[in-house]
Amino acid sequence: MPALPEPLPDHQVAPVLPLGREPGRAAAGRVLGQALRGFREDRGLTLRDVAPVIRGSVSKISRLERGESPPKPKDVMDLARHYGLDAEETRTLERLLEFAQDCEWYEQYSDVTPGYLRRLIQLEGDAEEICLYENLVVPGILQTPDYAAHMVRAVMPSAPHEEIVRVVQLRTQRRLRLMEAEVPRLTVLLDQGVLKRRCGSAEVMREQLSYLLSAGDTAKVNIRILDMTSGYVAAPPYPITHLTFRDGGPGELAYVEHINGANYVTRPRALDDHRNALSNLRVAAASRDRSRELIVEALDAFR
Repeated sequence: MPALPEPLPDHQVAPVLPLGREPGRAAAGRVLGQALRGFREDRGLTLRDVAPVIRGSVSKISRLERGESPPKPKDVMDLARHYGLDAEETRTLERLLEFAQDCEWYEQYSDVTPGYLRRLIQLEGDAEEICLYENLVVPGILQTPDYAAHMVRAVMPSAPHEEIVRVVQLRTQRRLRLMEAEVPRLTVLLDQGVLKRRCGSAEVMREQLSYLLSAGDTAKVNIRILDMTSGYVAAPPYPITHLTFRDGGPGELAYVEHINGANYVTRPRALDDHRNALSNLRVAAASRDRSRELIVEALDAFR
């Protein structure tokens, strides 16, 4: 972890809390933002004047200066050049930027990620096995970027474009990191309607279904489809994610997301209910080979 830089001169930065009173990364982000604001105000520029420099809106530059938005190196360096900072001032910003980015990868998306989802992402990294059921859409951890973008726009129709882009980037990084790691192993139980429900264009669906095929061909991922023609299955009306952990932590928990938040199920009786529901779905689901055939059939329908 890099050492914190010396504070900037008082005329450049407004007073801040001592770094020891909050996490160092957050403190560095605040100091960096206040430094950028000081440089801007010294030059008599408004937020509207400098927003185009970072290819963003007034709200984006405002969040950066308040330390509420994770700083991007390109944005900070573009502002430094625009303000005409000397070598020493630029080095100070670089050191603050380095410290502000010394965090878990997903924390850089904290401005577009609710706390309950950040906790799930953290837990996924510690899990040995994940079993999840989805009845409406492809799970976020298996979504392709274009599929994810369509989903996010549908759920957040009034969100600015830059926010949608960041949410999609988060989902993409989450998927890649989970797929590249040796653990956790993934068992994905999908209602067949997920394969047939169009999300975006036919091309988007072909890409998404093709990715499911390639992911399902790996030893790490077991995709099982609940075939509509196999009869009624008492499936939950909501998605469930069950995580099993390695030694040294909690044994297991279930994650159930709803419209305004999520529940983390840890009480033994409730956890049993969710585990049993997933076990019943696994028994009812098509075999791995038949599931692959169902995905291929759905893919052909979008050609």
